[in-house]
Parts: sequence; structure tokens; C-alpha cells
Amino acid sequence: MAGLQELERFGHHLILGISGTSLNDEDKRILSELKPVGVIYFAKNFLDVTPYAVWLENFKNLNDQIREYTERDSMFMTLDHEGGRVVRTPLPITRFPYALLCRTQAKEVAKATALELKSLGINVSWSPVADIFSHPQNPIIGPRAFGRNPETTAEGVCEYYRGLEEGGILGCAKHFPGHGDTSKDSHIELPILNLSLEDLRIRELIPFKALISGEIPLIMTAHILFPQIDPQFPATLSPAILKKILREELGFEGVVVSDDLDMKAVSDMFTQSGTIARAFNAGCDLFIVSRNINSLSIERTYQMAGDFADSLSRGSLDESVVTAARDRIEKLLAVTPQYLIHALDKNILQQHAQLAIACCY
Repeated sequence: MAGLQELERFGHHLILGISGTSLNDEDKRILSELKPVGVIYFAKNFLDVTPYAVWLENFKNLNDQIREYTERDSMFMTLDHEGGRVVRTPLPITRFPYALLCRTQAKEVAKATALELKSLGINVSWSPVADIFSHPQNPIIGPRAFGRNPETTAEGVCEYYRGLEEGGILGCAKHFPGHGDTSKDSHIELPILNLSLEDLRIRELIPFKALISGEIPLIMTAHILFPQIDPQFPATLSPAILKKILREELGFEGVVVSDDLDMKAVSDMFTQSGTIARAFNAGCDLFIVSRNINSLSIERTYQMAGDFADSLSRGSLDESVVTAARDRIEKLLAVTPQYLIHALDKNILQQHAQLAIACCY
């Protein structure tokens, strides 16, 4: 097993989920030993059916403990907060409708969302969804997308990202190179899309290209196999997709983050030796482990950290690749605000609630 110093190096590339509304012994161990550069929150991290002041104070204490155990002043404090069914926070934080309903008011909704996220100490929103609602039976994207065609989707995601940016929140385009045409859920199995690169260019890539032009700082990978482009590896592990298309063709220079490695589409792959090296070599900089799906994910996280260290010592992962990824992360972290948790005025929350209702008409 690698030493703590080697394990901690992997923490510079890790966004980690927390077990509940307070830290348990496993949380404390992994936070202090791996020192992840960020955390991802879910509904399980907020007290439910309690007054606003109560759950907010509890969440503040959780944040303070996380920073204490990681010994980090600057972190990516992140949340999936799209609207619709993808909202983790209790009331009175506003439950905006799905992106599809909010497209014409996307910027206004995003600015309101940013204000609320900052009050929770959140500085990264895993949004906007840049996928296109092109498959009517898509079980995972559907109305989470801003549109049913490339043009309306691109317009909606760019407006939403501008709102987040103006509000002081980092946005992340997901799920590259496009999850909108699948009929499978990557939380459960590996979707396969038999699309050519030219198919992607005339549809899926258009919203991502628009966001890259707008200098979005983060792009999240899709756990999807595109056999016409890479018959062996899903996008998260594919240099043909992440290096050749995202980096070289589209010119993205920001941070590439994996979707959750606990998702069944790829979770077994990341128990295999060399997979972390393959992901780095493909173009990933950051890795999400939610600890939200897989009960063994803490052991798997240590296994991935050990595999990372072993790959460096064996030479299957070059120091220059890790350094480049670390530099991109550090550059972004240096300009990422760290917000204090505080209650919002009820009049602001009422205004946001009215905006949410207006989106539905």
C-alpha cells in the first residue's frame, strides 16, 4: 500500500462525498489522509424536516469540520443543483423547475440560484446540463436539458452559465460529449451510442462548443461508450474523445472532471489496476466519488489512490501528465471564492419562489 504522502497526492484530484449530516470515523479518516481538494453534497448531508436556522447551522458545522480535517482553506464546495428533480437542499432554498421550462429565463434563474448557493458556502454548481433532449425515452436527461435541438440548448446553457458566472459561482458543462440521445441510465449500466464524430459535430458538440467559447471552467465527462469513435473505452477513459475532440478540436483548456465513479457504468472498471492512469492519460484532471451509490466506495477510493501511486512508480502514468492536471486544478482553485454560510432574507427567497412559479407559465 502506498504511503500517506502518495495517497494525499491523489487527494489533489479528488471530489469526495460525505456520509451524512455529520462526519463519521470513516469520513474523518479519508478527509485527513487523502485531503480531497473538494467535496460534493447530496440530500443526505442536510437535516430534513427541521427549521431553516437549524439545518443551516448543522450544515455550517459540517463544512467547518471538513475544512478542519482536510486542513484546506481553499476547496471546491460543490452541489448538483439543476432544478427539477436534481435539487438536494431543503426548503426554503428555491426549487426551480427543470431547465427545459426555465430556458427563456435561464440567466435570471441562474443568478438567483448563485445567490442561494453562496449562502450555503457552495462555489461550484455541477451545471448546466449541456445535453440535448433528443431522445424522448431518455431515462436520465430528458427535461434536465435546456432544449430539444442544438441551437435552443446552446442558447439556454450559455445564458444559464452567464448567470452563474455573474453571481460568483463556477459552472460545469455536462456530460461530454453528450448524454441526451441515450436510452440507458449510466447510474445503472453503460450506455452505448452508435454515433459518428460527424454526428456529434452537427448536434451534441454544439452546446459544449458554445460554452467553451464562453470560457466555462469545468467540463464533466459522460460514462458512455461511442464505438464509432472509441470501441474500447467510454468517454471518461477515452483519449480519442477527451484529448482529440475536447482538448484539440474544441480547444478546451479548463478542468476536465469525471462523472461519479460510483456509477455502475464504470465502477467495476475503477477497481482494476491501471484504470486511474488510463483516465489521467485520457485527459481527466478531477475525479468524483460520491459515496452515494456504492457502499464499498471508501475502500475503492483508497484502492484508486493506491493505484494512482503505483502507476506513477511503475511509469504507466507520467509525472508530466499529473503535473499538468494539478496545474489546471490549482489555477482554477486560486480564483475560486470561498463563501461564508449565512441565512438569506425571507424577502429574497420569496422573490425567487415567484420566479420559479413564473418559469412554469
